[in-house]
Amino acid sequence: MPKFAANLSMLFTELPFLDRFEAAASAGFRGVEFLFPYDYDADDLAARLKANGLTQVLFNFPAGNWDAGERGIAIYPNLTSEFRESVRRALRYAKALGCTQLHCLAGTAPVGADHRAMRRTYIDNLAFAARALADEGIVLLIEPINTRDVPHYFLDSTAKAVDVIESVAAPNLHMQYDVYHAQIMEGDLAPTISRYLPHIAHVQIADTPGRHEPGTGEISFPFIFDHLDRVGYRGWVGCEYKPRGSTYDSLAWFRALKAQSD
Repeated sequence: MPKFAANLSMLFTELPFLDRFEAAASAGFRGVEFLFPYDYDADDLAARLKANGLTQVLFNFPAGNWDAGERGIAIYPNLTSEFRESVRRALRYAKALGCTQLHCLAGTAPVGADHRAMRRTYIDNLAFAARALADEGIVLLIEPINTRDVPHYFLDSTAKAVDVIESVAAPNLHMQYDVYHAQIMEGDLAPTISRYLPHIAHVQIADTPGRHEPGTGEISFPFIFDHLDRVGYRGWVGCEYKPRGSTYDSLAWFRALKAQSD
């Protein structure tokens, strides 16, 4: 059975954010992830983690104006200084929370943008970030995201992510493989996971259509979970889905899986 982490940006939203840590622990999770910590004091977050015996598995670099639709700044040649400051800010939180993985959102490329210039900037920024994180023993992650939910997202396939990783050639740069995004863009999940396993350091899950909990769509999650075990994946699996009803009801699959493994 894989190690599951609750994504507190999507799960337990019936509660105020800081109360979701206790809810996740009570539900049986030992790890948590979320989009961004920057609206909260790092010491307060660290206290919630410690009080509930939780590991902070992952969060994102600052990603621009999220509410306005921005999804990262790493590809923009005119925002290099802002990107470097975002790395430093994320590192301060990561050290306070004991978090050993950070995700860098790439950004969206407007129609007509110079993709070659954006790729060069992306490579340079990732190289900078990887060096900064390596000094603290932290893994840098990039994630292919589907362009149906996020039109024009720059990094939209597993193969492109691997190409970027190999171009940067930093030992601590790896892939965040989200089966929801991958199913929409590519399908062929199990062979892709097997092929690129050496590059995959984090997995996330949601079913499609709808981005709801496992068992509500077309993906065979019992098969995927067994496959992750078979191929030797030992990282975390982040539950980054939108519950179709209450969070408690959406975790029936998780309770059943835990019961089988006990």
